Amino acid sequence: MKQLKQTTRPPDPRAADDRNGAATAAPPPARTGKRRRPASTQWAAWGFLAPVTLYLALFYAYPLYRNIDLSLRNYTVRSFVQGDAPFTGLANYRTVFDNPTFAPALLHTALFTAVCLVFQYAIGLALAVFFNQHFRLSATLRALFLVPWLLPLIVSASTWSWMLNTDSGIVNAALHAVGIDPVNWLTSPSWSLTSVIIANIWIGVPFNLVVLHSGLQSIPAGLYEAAALDGAGAWRRFWSITFPLLRPVSAITLLLGLVYTLKVFDIIWIMTKGGPADSSTTFATWSYQLGFGNLLPAFGPGAAVGNLLVVAALVFGLVYVRVQRKQALS
Repeated sequence: MKQLKQTTRPPDPRAADDRNGAATAAPPPARTGKRRRPASTQWAAWGFLAPVTLYLALFYAYPLYRNIDLSLRNYTVRSFVQGDAPFTGLANYRTVFDNPTFAPALLHTALFTAVCLVFQYAIGLALAVFFNQHFRLSATLRALFLVPWLLPLIVSASTWSWMLNTDSGIVNAALHAVGIDPVNWLTSPSWSLTSVIIANIWIGVPFNLVVLHSGLQSIPAGLYEAAALDGAGAWRRFWSITFPLLRPVSAITLLLGLVYTLKVFDIIWIMTKGGPADSSTTFATWSYQLGFGNLLPAFGPGAAVGNLLVVAALVFGLVYVRVQRKQALS
């Protein structure tokens, strides 16, 4: 008889586990680490960030550092060149606070900023709502309103100086035509601050118009149609739809306007130079007068006044960020 060859097969582990009444769990997959970006991608990202970082460091961080250093040292013309000014701490700030010009300059800065912001925003919003009607020539007229914003500030300020001139100004000529006595717009302590406020409002309205008009474009037209069907009038639609939905755009518009208005220097200096008798002096013009407007410049106090403006703008900026964060969470 031929013997049959038996083929041997390896034992099946699953059968063994079944016999033992236990199931063998599969080993967990190996955990892979976080995928790294290719080196070329990282270098490309740094290459795109380098110009912005260099720009911020050169034109923002370094000037701010130098201004803080100026305010903490007793700089003279010689020490400003040689760089050996002694450290005085907060002495320059105490000098600024004790100066009799501090209180009027603070009041003028607050009035100038608040009045300009209110009127720029109100007039800009009214014009934005008006031009949002999309009537004929609305785009052309809206473009013409941008002219004050596009002109160099020295041109705008010089134009207003001529218009408000006491003897040959067109404003006094118009007042004389209706029987009103001429006003010393630029040479009277009672009117100088009003004059620069009017000029700055005229310059800032186009910015508010452009930003607020772009915000109005994002409001769905269906909301106005539904409100009109419910019987809501134009005024009711504005307060119930336009104004609430425009609040985020209004907030950033007011913040940017605040930062710009705090540092306005060109218009005031060209029109009144902060006078007469400091009647239109703000922190911006006072800082320039201290640092560059005298034969013996006070670099330290001038830098201290400039830093007060930086702190004010920073505080309002932080308030804006905090409010926006609360609105996002609510």
